[in-house]
Amino acid sequence: MDEAKRRLRMSNPWHLLATGFGSGLSPIVPGTMGSLAAIPFWLLLIQLPWQLYSLVVMFSICIGVYLCHQTARDMRVHDHGSIVWDEFVGMWITLMALPVNDWRWVAAGFVIFRILDMWKPWPIRWFDRNVHGGMGIMIDDIVAGVLSAGIIYLIGHHWPVGLF
Repeated sequence: MDEAKRRLRMSNPWHLLATGFGSGLSPIVPGTMGSLAAIPFWLLLIQLPWQLYSLVVMFSICIGVYLCHQTARDMRVHDHGSIVWDEFVGMWITLMALPVNDWRWVAAGFVIFRILDMWKPWPIRWFDRNVHGGMGIMIDDIVAGVLSAGIIYLIGHHWPVGLF
């Protein structure tokens, strides 16, 4: 375990949330594990009216800026790979645009979000490089989520036959 991870305390609620309830502690592809771990929580979110779902996402962004900043400060590493709350929020934004709640659409949203989050095309890369602190940790995944949601929306609602 690296030195930064040793500074984490899962008894600290900020660390617990920032690491996606521990999913970001995976030794391999922690961002992908965080994105996967977000899906069961999304299954709870979709039970809410869309207005409340949107409020939960907005609240998660606001609290995420703080908890990611605090956790990165405690770890003494900006945007350590084990901080995956931003992936949770990015996935929740992506999955808001599904035309139907079907596992194939969830899988498509997951793949599109992960590709954009890892590849970081413009404008995601600009935000990743130019915004710092807790907002810097969150913003690239928020933008990736918005772009992923846009792609899913276009495919689901404007593709001649749809994806599935």
